[in-house]
Amino acid sequence: MLKKSEIEMLAEADERELVREVQEYFADYAPITESHFSLNVQPYTHVQQIQLPPTTITLSSLVNQLPAATAAKKTRGSRALPLYGDSTYTWNISTGALERHVQCLAALCLSLKKKPLIRFPRSSKMAKKLGQELLYQMQSEQQLFDFRLTHPPPVLLILDRKHDPVTPLLTQWTYQAMVHEILGIENGRVDLSGAPEIRPEFQEMVLSTEQDGFFAKNLYANFGDLGASVKAYVSEFQAKTVSSKLVAGKIDTVQDMKKFLEEYPEHRKLSGNVSKHVSLVGELSRLVAELKLLQVSELEQSLAANESHASDLKNVRDMIGSPQITADAKLRLALLYALRYQKFNGNQVVGIVELLKQHGVVEGDAQLVYVLLHFAGHGARQDDLFSNANFFSRGKSALKGLKGVENVYTQHTPALVETVELLLKGRLKDASYPLLDLPNDLLPSASSASNNNNNNNNQSGINNATLRPIELIVFVVGGTTYEEARAIALLNDRLASGQGFSGPGPQPQPGARVILGGTCVHNSKTFLDWLRDLAHKFPEYLDPKPGLLGTPGGGGGLVGDSVARESGGSMNLGTGSSGSNLNQQVAAGLEEFGDAAVDGVRSLLGRVRKGVAGGF
Repeated sequence: MLKKSEIEMLAEADERELVREVQEYFADYAPITESHFSLNVQPYTHVQQIQLPPTTITLSSLVNQLPAATAAKKTRGSRALPLYGDSTYTWNISTGALERHVQCLAALCLSLKKKPLIRFPRSSKMAKKLGQELLYQMQSEQQLFDFRLTHPPPVLLILDRKHDPVTPLLTQWTYQAMVHEILGIENGRVDLSGAPEIRPEFQEMVLSTEQDGFFAKNLYANFGDLGASVKAYVSEFQAKTVSSKLVAGKIDTVQDMKKFLEEYPEHRKLSGNVSKHVSLVGELSRLVAELKLLQVSELEQSLAANESHASDLKNVRDMIGSPQITADAKLRLALLYALRYQKFNGNQVVGIVELLKQHGVVEGDAQLVYVLLHFAGHGARQDDLFSNANFFSRGKSALKGLKGVENVYTQHTPALVETVELLLKGRLKDASYPLLDLPNDLLPSASSASNNNNNNNNQSGINNATLRPIELIVFVVGGTTYEEARAIALLNDRLASGQGFSGPGPQPQPGARVILGGTCVHNSKTFLDWLRDLAHKFPEYLDPKPGLLGTPGGGGGLVGDSVARESGGSMNLGTGSSGSNLNQQVAAGLEEFGDAAVDGVRSLLGRVRKGVAGGF
């Protein structure tokens, strides 16, 4: 947003009074699709990167630093903006990272004409601080944020990347996500200059859903369907070419000439687009085979979605020992194994790290396993990422398996999907995701207060209608992934079609819609680079400190551990409020277990019914 001092500076520079009008457009973010946007900055710094001193965009900085920005544009596609200060729980003051994120979210809200309520994970200090600064901005600029009140009001949910470190580590198998994972997408461009026998005009290609109909149609198509779509696209082009007089050269009349002039630009555009996607899919296929991604991805998905320590350990060791698997793929598998089995009694995380060093992974990269566990391990996350923290979540995870697996390479579902669904259904607990502030006009009346007390909402005075927003903005501090963007897009399709969600309880509001955004869009390479930057900044993360690989206490300790994390880490086994908290945890676990049971049985019956109808 323009400051008064900047407008005064512009007026002073307008000595000839040529400026007649100043208009402010709020576009301080990068839209990717209709439901996905990015701040488009890297949350880390490469040692060899050229630094841009300004991280806060102002009118004066744009004028003074134009030469530096032009030079930096030739070296990289996005600005480096390290997030963390003295720890991975505080913002970096020197880089202006917090201010830059506030500007982005403020611009987004103003461009959408929304003044949302703000929710955040209780355990994320960075998400809370960002929400507080944005709330202060909205209160300070009341004239700008003076929009018509809607009921229920829109909600901004601020999440933290460290709460789900699994999703950025996985190999992707849908078109947009796959291109970004294998080749990289920078500002909508893909660099194919290193591909063998690539035509000069395709060494750098633009992928845009607005300008490329085929890309927009197949944005979320899996790799198997994508091959069939490309083949159909080629056949469509051939059919149009054969039926056209452009090839035969039959231009005999004025009408033929007119038709030629009308069809030629479209024909040339179609030809170039077909060739572009054939080249791109061909390069993806080559790299999938060369990098052995099918074998790697199958094990990745098993580690992310299932739990079987003996077989997972054997398979991880075999992959790490294989000379055909790349060093980065070995490292990703080790990271996934460490995340899932960090608290498993008898895990072999230390042995896996040593095995990495013996099979082509440099020592510094092998130690990233410990860096990740310090940064986003069991103690740093809020929710039960693997559904294995206690008896109830394990039962819920097992019953979800009754739904079956359509594709072994897409078993994993990003963690934020469940959080978003719970919020849209009004069942996201305020103890875990509190509201920053609640306007007086949204407080319930006295007559409805007693009904609200029956809900599991620890924050007093929250109207039940407020809990089910129609408009939801999700922002991930640290970056999103294209897998998450696809999940949100498919969720929006379900909401638009009125399908709703399975399981008991309330359904989302009619017309509900979700927008996802974040600091950047990660692939596994950028996420590993982020970990390398953290290792450089926090060298104490390189060692497995006592307790890092410890296991929770006895049988009852699993539930107790969950309670401790929900209450800020302090565990009290006395009577009174702590006992009540434990009872609430048990009740919540039973509720989740029951929901999963209903969903699983329904799915099982549906599959049986389908099998009987189809004769198996």
